[in-house]
Formats: sequence, C-alpha cells, structure tokens
Amino acid sequence: MKKKTLSWLMTAVLGVGALTGSIASADIVFAEEQSEETEAAGEEAEEADAAADETDSDGSVMKIGAMKGPTAMGMAQLLDDENYDFSIVASPDEIVPMIVQGQVDVAAVPSNLASVLYQKTDKNVSVLAVNTLGILYLVENGDSIQSVEDLKGKTIYASGKGATPEYALNSVLESNGLDPEKDVTIEYKSEHAEVVAALAEDQTAVGLLPQPFVTTALMKNENLRVALDLNELWESSVTDGSKLVTGVVIARNDYLKEHEADVDAFMDAYKASVEFVNSDTEAAAEIIGNHDIIPAEVAAKAIPECSIVFMEGDEMQTILSGYLNTLNEQNPETIGGQLPDEDFYYKR
Repeated sequence: MKKKTLSWLMTAVLGVGALTGSIASADIVFAEEQSEETEAAGEEAEEADAAADETDSDGSVMKIGAMKGPTAMGMAQLLDDENYDFSIVASPDEIVPMIVQGQVDVAAVPSNLASVLYQKTDKNVSVLAVNTLGILYLVENGDSIQSVEDLKGKTIYASGKGATPEYALNSVLESNGLDPEKDVTIEYKSEHAEVVAALAEDQTAVGLLPQPFVTTALMKNENLRVALDLNELWESSVTDGSKLVTGVVIARNDYLKEHEADVDAFMDAYKASVEFVNSDTEAAAEIIGNHDIIPAEVAAKAIPECSIVFMEGDEMQTILSGYLNTLNEQNPETIGGQLPDEDFYYKR
C-alpha cells in the first residue's frame, strides 16, 4: 500500500437495506489527503495489510465477507466450517474497505459494486460466480395488477433511488411501452418500512420491495400480495441472455493468484451449500437464524423466493455482462464508469 493513502468517500445508495444486503449502487470517490489524520489511518491500514499477508501466507483460513440477506444465506452450510472465517455485515459501505484493505479474501457483494471495485482498485478483483438473481417484486393491496400495462396511471412506492431497483424498474417499464416519467408516478422512500407504510395509507398504490423483505411484509399484512416478479419481466424483455443479477461473489486477485486451488475448492463448497439451502430450507433457515442473518422463520418462507443460485464460467459471464451493459446504458457511474474487461470474469 502507498504511504500516501487514498481515502474512500463512499456514498452507498442502498437499494434494499440491511435485511437483504444484495442490491446497491455505490459511487466511490478517491481523493488524496495530506492531513495527519489520513496519515495515521494509512499507517493503521498498512499494519492491517501486513497482518493479512501473514495470514494469507499459511493458507489455512480463507477470510470471507458477506452481507445479511440472500448473499449470505446461500453460504449457510459453510458458516461453521473451520476453514473459513466469516465477516457478515449490514451494508456495502462496510464491506468495501474490508476488500480494499485486504481484510477479506473473498466477498459476496452487489453485482454493480463488483464492477465498481474492479474499476477503482486497478482491476484487483475478479468475479467468481453469480449468487443471487432478481429478488425484486411489485406488491399491492388487492389484485388489480396482472401485467405491466396495468401499472399505467398508478403510484409506485420504492426504495433504491439511484440504485439497481430504479434502473431495473425503469428498464421493465420501458420495455413494456410505459414511460417511467409520464405513465406512472414513482415515489422513492429511504427505507422499505416506509414503502409498506405508504401502501397501508394508499390502498390503490403499488410497492417495489426486495426479498426477504417481501416475505416479512406479507407475514405482517395479509392484504398484500405479490403482483409482478421483476426478474421474470426482465428475462422476458431481453434478447441477450442476461438476467437481473443482484449478487455475485468476488475474490481479490492478489489473493487468487497465490491461492487458486483454495478458491476453486471454496467454489465447489459454495455450490454445494447453495444446493443445500434450496433443497433443505428448514435446516438452512435454522443456521441462517443462528448466525443472525435474518430470523429463521422469515428465512424458511423466503428462501424459495430469494433466487439463490451458483452460476460460473461462460453462463456467469453471459448473464452478468448483459446486466451490466443495461446499467451502463442507463448510468455508467453505477458500474464504475465503464464495462469491465474480459479478465473480470474468472473461469476455472
């Protein structure tokens, strides 16, 4: 690490919040600072990197970062494995410095944030696999919404302004012939709870919510129902084979180069864990609850709707590159300014 450190001023626009930890947009701004405070922070970071290097050298324990929600839920079978040391946090702005400073070797992050990190760390991250697909749903009171066309004239409450939810919603509306600025009224809230509260006050409105928050809301309000699945709508509107990719798992390239066999073994274990979570939801939910990711009773109901997957290789590149390209067309800054190169995609 350079002695003159780069301070990260990160504005994380959370598209889902702590419950999901899967969707976000992050503009990461680098600025050189000369203050004593920054120098002190730099020295602390250097010490942390040195300690991390020592840990890496013995190859004994892989340090993994994940966020509460579907990205961490898919790792349930690995959480008590002594070969892995997990740090589970609530939001992207917590996990970014852990990746940059080498405090974690592998991390599950929002898909667009992986691209941002690739651009802003001099290409020091590679994406290993897609681990979460679309978890965004439109919910309503009643059953008036049967298709995208039925949204015309409606008010849609959502969280995630300037993040994946906004771009996904706009893309789906436009592909179905609706103008997001003229045909619907979209009101963005800062938190999911505000969306649910708005729906309670306006019985004719529609809410955009992620899993597992949808499940939590449905458990609390029997009048709510899932009207439309944004993932299905996305897939039906594209021709490039892309999907609505909300989460990926990445590795630091400096770690990957020294521990490729360990990373490949982790990928095998992670794939098996995803299969376990999707096939034995009750057992997985118990583990998830024990690790305070989300409550077990919510996890048991939400897992089937969370689109927890493990996709690698060419399949991963096809669906992720198409998704990133769509975000790039709407706002390049959401993916770090430009599309990542071919070497962003790790293939074993």
